[in-house]
Amino acid sequence: MTPRDASESPNGSPDNRWSDLGRPPLSTTALRRGLIREGGLWRRVDVVQRTGSTNTDLVARAAREDLAEGTVLVAEEQTAARGRLDRQWSAPPRSGLFFSVLLRPAEVPVRRWGWLPLLTGVAVATGLSRVAGVDTALKWPNDLLVTVGDEERKAGGILAERAGDDGIVVGVGVNVSLRAEELPVPRAGSLALAGAVNTDRDPLLRGVLRSLEDWYGRWREAGGDPSVSGLQETYAAGSATLGRMVRAELPGDRSLVGEAVAVDGDGRLVLATGAGVQEPVGAGDIVHLRPA
Repeated sequence: MTPRDASESPNGSPDNRWSDLGRPPLSTTALRRGLIREGGLWRRVDVVQRTGSTNTDLVARAAREDLAEGTVLVAEEQTAARGRLDRQWSAPPRSGLFFSVLLRPAEVPVRRWGWLPLLTGVAVATGLSRVAGVDTALKWPNDLLVTVGDEERKAGGILAERAGDDGIVVGVGVNVSLRAEELPVPRAGSLALAGAVNTDRDPLLRGVLRSLEDWYGRWREAGGDPSVSGLQETYAAGSATLGRMVRAELPGDRSLVGEAVAVDGDGRLVLATGAGVQEPVGAGDIVHLRPA
């Protein structure tokens, strides 16, 4: 069964999703026409009006259906979206990009799959720069930052989850048209607040997914090698974390303070500590301690 176009009501007629003309609904038909092509990565694009989490839904679907790589699930509204460490966040309907994709990188060793959130960050930043004219910096491992005034703010995030033995679902959430009074926390941001020249979600989503297709293809062709694919260098160039003093909140209630000096071949953040030791961090919450 093909999900109904999110711009239609249950009986197929337009409904009050058009009530906010500044935030028009996405069209499943238009997105499929613009993204699905012979030989391309994207095989199926579904838009739903409302769900708890596109990641949760797509992981569940992948477990019970034989979903092809390149399945994309987009939501107009998420009510139980999750970030790292199971943090929850929400946003008004049609105010952002909320989507997940199913990838099956069979040619890439599983030990290199940790690069997928970083790859997605590079792809999202590239796509948003091209379409919205907004520079998006990357906070390791999965936050998207924009500048509002002279302040660095989080405008989005990325979450990757395994889907069976051979798949991974990568979810993306980006605040697009949120106004200051709608921000979930004062230090959050959006593309609109960062001065975006375009906040139309249709071309934004197309631009991000085309960029993701491009970067994923390069990475997969290189067998997941971040250096050969150019991913490691590009990520470092767009990083808001490298060169800063940070505190890594690690599993087991441990923390580590040091200068973020590199992202290694496995996608780990390397910290140079006061003891003169370089320590790689593969998982944890990173707090920036000084301005860039």
